Amino acid sequence: MKEQVFDFKKALEDLKEGKPLSGKGGILTPLIKKLTEAALEAELDYHLNKDTGNNRRNGKSSKMMKSTTGLFELKVPRERNGSFEPQFVKKYQNTLSDEIESKIIAMYGLGMSYKDISNQIEEIYGISISTGAISAITDKIIEVVKQWQSRPLEAVYPFIFFDAIYYKIKEEGRYITKAVYTIIGIDLEGKKDVLGLYISETEGANFWLSVLTDLENRGVQDILIASVDGLKGFPEAINSIYPKTEVQLCIIHQIRNSLKYIASKDKKAFMTDLKLIYRAVNKDMAEKALNDLEDKWGKKYSIVTTSWRNNWNNLSHYFKYTSEIRKIMYTTNIIEAVHRQFRKLTKTKGAFSNEDSLLKLLYMGIQNARKKWTQPISNWGVILSQLSICFEGRLEGALKL
Repeated sequence: MKEQVFDFKKALEDLKEGKPLSGKGGILTPLIKKLTEAALEAELDYHLNKDTGNNRRNGKSSKMMKSTTGLFELKVPRERNGSFEPQFVKKYQNTLSDEIESKIIAMYGLGMSYKDISNQIEEIYGISISTGAISAITDKIIEVVKQWQSRPLEAVYPFIFFDAIYYKIKEEGRYITKAVYTIIGIDLEGKKDVLGLYISETEGANFWLSVLTDLENRGVQDILIASVDGLKGFPEAINSIYPKTEVQLCIIHQIRNSLKYIASKDKKAFMTDLKLIYRAVNKDMAEKALNDLEDKWGKKYSIVTTSWRNNWNNLSHYFKYTSEIRKIMYTTNIIEAVHRQFRKLTKTKGAFSNEDSLLKLLYMGIQNARKKWTQPISNWGVILSQLSICFEGRLEGALKL
């Protein structure tokens, strides 16, 4: 590569002509090279002055450096004893700033492909970075994800929500569909947080028990209300770890699952009758509406009415609470904001090579969703007071009342 020498007068002329300060052919690249080499020379001078032996300079070595101003060849001074360990630019360092890595991770967090990121970096900084190198940089997120997954949690959560989203992940040479279970908690300050992500090929009591045991090991001592989407074996698993927790099945999921079995011509009329159940003023009125639904539609759609009847105990808990609490607990839609971020980031990905490649992207989606979670739930003070009455004695210690 041709030696880059910084000419201040020429730099001013180039700037007037509209040439870029950074990137490929950037005006500042020769200056950054000169300053970096001067810093290394000063480091070596200091090193040699401390050396009481016969050590002295021994030429220079070259390596290519990537910086925010462009690509340049760096001349690194050497000494005879090989004891010089430069700190400004370390021996195996080939990037002058972590800004490039930060940009790569930020673009990755927007759902950009490795190829698109590589093209953007070359356009911005004038340097070429392979997709393999980009993958290695984004893999640094994995360690952050592992720390995040094992972080301590609050002792008490008034509400916790569980829901799943599905992806294809490569395992033993073939792609299989796995569920990613998202757990969101609302803490005593009324603020939302994703407590964990758990990947499983199959659901069942053993899997749910491991999830809840993990929450317990991370410090969760009590959950007042858990809203779930009807996952098999989940209510039983919750109550095995948290026997006092009230499990509310998601009404919205129940409605969606019901409509799968209803003929198009009947859906409007069926929904009219269904609304009388879940929008009832109290449980007695809701049960009357459920009986009416069975009488009218039971013979034609027995699979639907039987499902409502079998799940009624866990579907109907919310009727005993105030409208403010009902609004929060009757559905897991609070997770949808996170899952929308997941879909946004993964929409161009047909499948994932392993679980880590999926988790690091979903973690970025969580960070994007959390940017909007700056305020507590509306009317949280009123809701907390109502919960203190409904769950007498279970919040006082945590609230230090």
